[in-house]
Amino acid sequence: MFVDKVEVTVEAGDGGDGKVSFRHEKFIDRGGPDGGDGGDGGSIFVVASNSENTLARFRHDKRVAADLGKPGSERRKHGRSGEDMIVKVPVGTVVSRGEEILADLTKVDQQVLIAKGGKGGFGNAHFVSSTRQAPRVAEKGEPGESFPAVFELKSIADVGIIGLPNSGKSTFLSVVSNAKPEIANYPFTTLIPNLGVADIDKTNSLLLADIPGLIEGASQGKGLGDEFLRHVERTKVLLHLIDAYEEDVVGAYKTITGELAAYSKELGKRPQLVVVTKIDGLDSEMAADQMSKLNSVLPKKTVVMAMSAQSGEGVKQVLYELKKLVDESAKKTVKRIEKDDQIVIRPDFEADAWVVAKTDDGFLVTGQKIEKFAVKTRFDNDFSIGRILDIFKKVGILRELKRQGLKDGDRIQVGKNNIGSFIF
Repeated sequence: MFVDKVEVTVEAGDGGDGKVSFRHEKFIDRGGPDGGDGGDGGSIFVVASNSENTLARFRHDKRVAADLGKPGSERRKHGRSGEDMIVKVPVGTVVSRGEEILADLTKVDQQVLIAKGGKGGFGNAHFVSSTRQAPRVAEKGEPGESFPAVFELKSIADVGIIGLPNSGKSTFLSVVSNAKPEIANYPFTTLIPNLGVADIDKTNSLLLADIPGLIEGASQGKGLGDEFLRHVERTKVLLHLIDAYEEDVVGAYKTITGELAAYSKELGKRPQLVVVTKIDGLDSEMAADQMSKLNSVLPKKTVVMAMSAQSGEGVKQVLYELKKLVDESAKKTVKRIEKDDQIVIRPDFEADAWVVAKTDDGFLVTGQKIEKFAVKTRFDNDFSIGRILDIFKKVGILRELKRQGLKDGDRIQVGKNNIGSFIF
């Protein structure tokens, strides 16, 4: 089954907990701390593969999870890190988290990290100092990133073949390439996008995508819906086929272009080659009349041609014109990239920022870095609480808490979602 969009839950591995441990060996009195660190959780990567052509494997298995990090143990033994998970997906897959695009895989073997595993917590051996000879504190492992994600497959091709149902798209693709789409004389024969390589001559070729037929209202879900419009998004040029026997060729043209524009304004401006199809056996004057009608409404510089995929008439000329348009589109893309401003990477000043707010029963402390630290703190352990108070003092949070009236018995909560809290 062809599946081009799925929702999955992505779960990177949690880091392992650090260990609180002291040496217990014969003839060694008061052995020092020897608790090991926890292992890191496994991360999740997606990689573009030519061996995959659908997202069907995720229809029933909607959880993508990496291994957990193992906890540390005595004798400073480090917990084993969880294995990373490598997820193979088809070339052209986009992975998103809400409105954020995490990965856009356009090349074979392209690999992107989408969810980072949690760091392992430090064991008590890590906290030995000249003033702290026997620390009884160890960190919890950080949780790995976990969130719902959308995997969406968008075909990558030089040319997207569009048109009303039964306008000759699949026949054209089968004639000029090695693709074998299903062909029949009724609408909606093509139910999935088909890709094919058309060899123009010994040195030039085009990758073509046959997009299932669109009807008026497709962008709102009518007919086959807008499920396949996403496959046109990546194409450089659109080949718009119109049946020569269509009673209203102008109406047919406007129906498709209207749906493209309704789906995406940028897509509505994509370069098009308009071709009247099935001209074999058609009176030449009638074919010329249909082309003339189209010319009267086409944007400037848009070329209209005629061909018969069955007989081969005009097919080669169409391919050469498509190659010309694709090359022109590629040149414009290069110029646009060259004109783009240089990318400037700015430091993340927000990472160290924190906010202290008064609440009904105490105080709330928020901030990216301090919350990340708090996730690793055991709030049921006095030694761990003492350590987080040391951090509060070091970065100025404790001073701000006291400025706002902190007193013994007040509750201090870290994170709006209550990562942890304690009584001062």
